[in-house]
Amino acid sequence: MIRTFILEHQTIQELADAPLSDRLARATWIDAHEADENEREALNAFLADELPASTDVEEIESSARYFADADGVHVHSLFLSRSEGKHSNATVAFILQSQRLITLREDDLADFRLLRLRARHGQIEVDSPPALMVTVFEQKAENLADSVEDMHRDLEQVSQLVLEEEDADLEDAIDRLAKVEDSVGKIRLCLMDTQRSLHFLLRHLRRHPELQEQAREVLQDVDALMSHTTFLSDKVNFLMDTTQGFINIQQNQIIKIFSIASVVFLPPTMIASIYGMNFDVMPELHWPLGYPLAIGVMFLSGLSPYLYFKHRGWL
Repeated sequence: MIRTFILEHQTIQELADAPLSDRLARATWIDAHEADENEREALNAFLADELPASTDVEEIESSARYFADADGVHVHSLFLSRSEGKHSNATVAFILQSQRLITLREDDLADFRLLRLRARHGQIEVDSPPALMVTVFEQKAENLADSVEDMHRDLEQVSQLVLEEEDADLEDAIDRLAKVEDSVGKIRLCLMDTQRSLHFLLRHLRRHPELQEQAREVLQDVDALMSHTTFLSDKVNFLMDTTQGFINIQQNQIIKIFSIASVVFLPPTMIASIYGMNFDVMPELHWPLGYPLAIGVMFLSGLSPYLYFKHRGWL
């Protein structure tokens, strides 16, 4: 699907009621989401080479993700996607030309949905395709900041569960911490990629000092978010170690109880074993008080170590 937008009076207006070829010719921003073959052929008319394939967009080498050629300035940047409560990374390919901005993506991203919503309400003021591209990264940084705040809230809930609730389900806490750590890692990867993208853009915005300043401000926000994600990762590791420590303490407590129980029952077992031997000469064998005496001795031999352990505070 291709959505087209035009800049009018420094605001973005969506073109939706004209044939695709007319909209593409007029558009300042062309947003291609899961474009089919016909749509890709229509877009190729604006490029010297063909549109990059999905495998090309996913390349991790800097030379494949940030470069300039006859088609314009290319930036392949990671965006954060969330589906069924799980975060993932999706690559968006930007092609910045003098008259238009082309974006190619396979995922339905919240950043672009919010941009379209803001555009409908006239909340985006830009006067050129480069300004629009910087605005997209500004929107991306804001959404990443919201995601970092969400992760911080989730982490505070797990922290309260682990450190304050006595009967907490620690296995559930470990599962939640693992999910938070995975999400923080995805956010951090997006932030690192955004840093690289903005540094590359700064070199190609020399003719637009006001846009360079805006990009530097976004870069400062991204740097601050990087520090915050480092704090979150450290806290996740602390809570993970603490939770595992509490689980080890609980397991050690159970093992201690079994160890003490074995010591408590060892003397009675020994006495019962002695009187269970089949020797002809056993003085207590025909004694009327032999049985109650054996029971009493076994009871006292088990009670004595129990009282001793209790006195020492081992129970």
